[in-house]
Amino acid sequence: MKMISRRDFLKASAVVGATAAMTACGGSSSTSTAASSVAASSAAASSAAATNGSANIGVCIYQFADNFMTLYRSDLEEYLKDMGYSVTIMDGKNDQNTQTEQINTFLQQGVDVLVINPVQTTSAQTIVDTVKPSETPIVFINREPDKSVLDSYADKCCYVGADARQSGTYQGELILETETQGDINGDGKITYIMCKGDPENIDAQYRTEYSIKALTDAGKEVECLYEYLDNWDQTTAQQDVANALSQYGDKIEVVFCNNDAMALGALQSIQQANRTVGKDIYLVGVDALAEAVQDVLDGNMTGTVLNDDVGQATAAAEATKLYVEGSKVEQYYWVDYVKVTKDNASEYVK
Repeated sequence: MKMISRRDFLKASAVVGATAAMTACGGSSSTSTAASSVAASSAAASSAAATNGSANIGVCIYQFADNFMTLYRSDLEEYLKDMGYSVTIMDGKNDQNTQTEQINTFLQQGVDVLVINPVQTTSAQTIVDTVKPSETPIVFINREPDKSVLDSYADKCCYVGADARQSGTYQGELILETETQGDINGDGKITYIMCKGDPENIDAQYRTEYSIKALTDAGKEVECLYEYLDNWDQTTAQQDVANALSQYGDKIEVVFCNNDAMALGALQSIQQANRTVGKDIYLVGVDALAEAVQDVLDGNMTGTVLNDDVGQATAAAEATKLYVEGSKVEQYYWVDYVKVTKDNASEYVK
């Protein structure tokens, strides 16, 4: 059977008419799917552009080198341009001062809407305070600011993203769905290590917390052998997991990774240590990157969680369009995560 690409699958299965489909929530505790087909989005947007004229959109990405944000910004640029908008995307290079300068440049240029993936969510209030005098609308994406930040710029600021608590919960459920429910040695306890992303990033915090909460809520006893701060980086995770395997050996039953890049690094060390995923160790990530999905399909990863770049980019483009049109914009737009296992991985292979 011929496998369709992950992107084609996501685009084909998205809900037609994103603006109508986007379900807004008043807080970050619940999630709902927010997506549309590219064709429907483009058609609706082209009509809007014809009515409202072109707009200039400034996009700030925290770091171009991030694998997931590479997919996201490519999708976002495509959808915004399909809407007839002029789009400029800047690389924050994982430096908040650099991104702040870029935001100021966009303000000087008089962009109509700012789409911001903040380097540091702790700087979101400062960003809003900087932008507010210009009354330029802000669509925050991917990294969720505190609700008070959005409240401080009511009707001019929204967040589009996925609830990281759901992704963490799904990681825990992937482990519970294994044959041994994570307890490979049968001693009644799940022993694990955690590879964490940026400590200031709410996604890293929630994925760390809720992956384990899913286990304890299911009545499982857990033991954390070590938490590594790997800052989303594959090489760092590879080194830390190699050290952990050397130190703890067969005691490690599960390796949780806040993203797939770190999971891919962990897999390299697991294989070098002659451990076998699914047999004597479990490994889970988040993002459903192409290489990780292939590893799930091949049995080299227990599972991953799809962070839907297509759905999020579409929802972000639609929120931007609403601001350009002067239409009502909700405070939150949520896009669901999806568990990816060997049973469904072929649907997400690029």
